[in-house]
Amino acid sequence: MSASTPEREHDLRTLHDWIEDAVKRGPVAVVCGKNGDMDTVGSAVALASIHPSMMACGQHVGRLAQGLLEQHRAPFRFITDASSFPSTLGGVVVVDAASEDQVGFELPNTPKCVLDHHATDGWTVDEGDVHVKWDVRSTTELVSVYLNHYHPSALTSPVCEFLLAGLITDTGRFKHANGHSFYVASILIEAGELDYMSFIQRLEGVPMNASDRGAVLRGLQRAELTEAGEWSVMRTSAGTLEGHVAGLLNGLGADAVVVTRSRKGETRLTVRAPRHSVLEGLRLGDIMEALGQRYGGEGGGHDGAAGWTSSLDPIAAESAFINAVARISRGGKN
Repeated sequence: MSASTPEREHDLRTLHDWIEDAVKRGPVAVVCGKNGDMDTVGSAVALASIHPSMMACGQHVGRLAQGLLEQHRAPFRFITDASSFPSTLGGVVVVDAASEDQVGFELPNTPKCVLDHHATDGWTVDEGDVHVKWDVRSTTELVSVYLNHYHPSALTSPVCEFLLAGLITDTGRFKHANGHSFYVASILIEAGELDYMSFIQRLEGVPMNASDRGAVLRGLQRAELTEAGEWSVMRTSAGTLEGHVAGLLNGLGADAVVVTRSRKGETRLTVRAPRHSVLEGLRLGDIMEALGQRYGGEGGGHDGAAGWTSSLDPIAAESAFINAVARISRGGKN
């Protein structure tokens, strides 16, 4: 299988030219989506490795991504707002964010390049900006193809680990993968000379302390099954590690999982769905984006994994999601 199409070749050339021009103007910030997951951090670190003027940065880093950063001592700068950037910035690359709101701060007034794969899209592209969005399962797939095409020497073992980790986690251990996902994975395994099983064991071996384990167990114990029209929804609440709880529940056979987290007047819904639900018409990114538009807050994501943050109380937010699922007829095509 080849990753090349005329449209994608054009995208890669456009991306390459934009980066070449940007680093001539000054430092280039490679900014992560604020969730700090492995896909966004892996994409940023890998892309920033191609030039000394590029720096991976963001507002937050998840636990798995933090572990790889520490293991490889990879450069990463934490950013609170636009004032944290140098005044001579040559441009900003934003990876794995479906809108500027998902960055966590207002971007500086400089040319930007957006690399993304989300089903939802809230970006406004101005003159001098570039927006590359591919229908792939993770942003690391796009970055991997770009590096393999224009900077193959950058595909070192650590860079390949960052990219492969993003691909593995965003596809749910390949549960939501397609042919292109496996094609890219094979490139990374070969280029990085990775022992895949050893790498997986290291990824899955991220330690939890007693408090974390207790939080996950409580989230699992609170889980209940609810009927939502033609769909079954597993629901629970969690004070932390809600993504991990959702991932564990997603393998129990329900059509969808929703994990609710409430803190400081803000409610976060983390939702997951197995591949068969997506193929039958349950596209979570669209659902969460619509809820954000209707009730306020930020919502969106992938077909099989998405989230929504709002000021609604937890019961109202969870009910809104279940009602939205109930209005969807089973049997749609992906």
